[in-house]
Amino acid sequence: MGAPDFDPARLQGYLKARLPGLEGAMSVEAIGGGQSNPTFFLRFRSGDVVLRKQPSGELLPSAHAVDREYRVQKALEASGVPVPRMLHLCEDRAVIGTLFYVMEALDGRVTQDSAIPGASPDERATMYDSMNGVLAGLHRVDWRLVGLEGFGRPGSYFERQINRWTRQWQASKTREIPEIERLIAWLPANLPAGDDETTIVHGDFRVGNLMFHPEEPRVIALLDWELSTLGHPLADLAFNCVLYHSTQEAYGGVLGLDLDALGIPAEDAYVRRYCERTGREDGITAFHLAFAMFRFAVIFEGIAKRARIGTAASADAERVGRLSGFFAKRACELIDS
Repeated sequence: MGAPDFDPARLQGYLKARLPGLEGAMSVEAIGGGQSNPTFFLRFRSGDVVLRKQPSGELLPSAHAVDREYRVQKALEASGVPVPRMLHLCEDRAVIGTLFYVMEALDGRVTQDSAIPGASPDERATMYDSMNGVLAGLHRVDWRLVGLEGFGRPGSYFERQINRWTRQWQASKTREIPEIERLIAWLPANLPAGDDETTIVHGDFRVGNLMFHPEEPRVIALLDWELSTLGHPLADLAFNCVLYHSTQEAYGGVLGLDLDALGIPAEDAYVRRYCERTGREDGITAFHLAFAMFRFAVIFEGIAKRARIGTAASADAERVGRLSGFFAKRACELIDS
């Protein structure tokens, strides 16, 4: 990302009038790695905060819902789920041209590589267990108790999500991908029983959306809540496990690596640990993984479209967008195996 597409001076005046702890002149630094909502460090003499905003330009319906991100993280502040502290939500587009929110800046490590380079095998094992514990802890939160009534519709999650992502595919596709069309037909015909189970779901739970402590092998923040809603917990677990079914080249997965040598638990062991933590007996199936990869494929196609029209948040959006075909093919291989 280059220069911000908003007026920093106007933003500085707006924030200083609402967050009195901010002192000194503000500088803006883009945070790379994200593919959806542009994110920036706002640096003041008094310390840094983080701005997360919608991308400029035409947006798909219901996409880039930064107001929902703010709401769910605010609700989780006292839940034990590690989230940054929310400081301010601005729904007035006149300030910088889009909705945005500001949150505390945390000191930690973020990597898009699920092999977590630079960590020892013991550290990786602990980091994966910490990730597992954060996911299980999120799904144990009572969404009614924390004030998330109306954050999503309870029940029939997979059915509704298949419909939603089918519409997103139709709105964002840049080319024909037969495997996606096959999944659009296969998934609703193979819905699992028990679709009415409802928890808070993150929607994009993966290593790249976690911040680890700068020195200790533990998660200190779960980031990027754009796709969060009320839904089925196994959708989150399956999406988390996509890393076991994608290669290093395909978005930093671990398929084909020596997991034992790395200290990374096998998929079955990882799922079993989650089930122990949440007290459930059933794990994920080929349906859940195919659904997760279908969603990922459509998300990547949206990135490809934004790259084509010039509103993507990341410089490598065009390359990443090509992954839609990869994940659609992997999903079809799974349901055929």
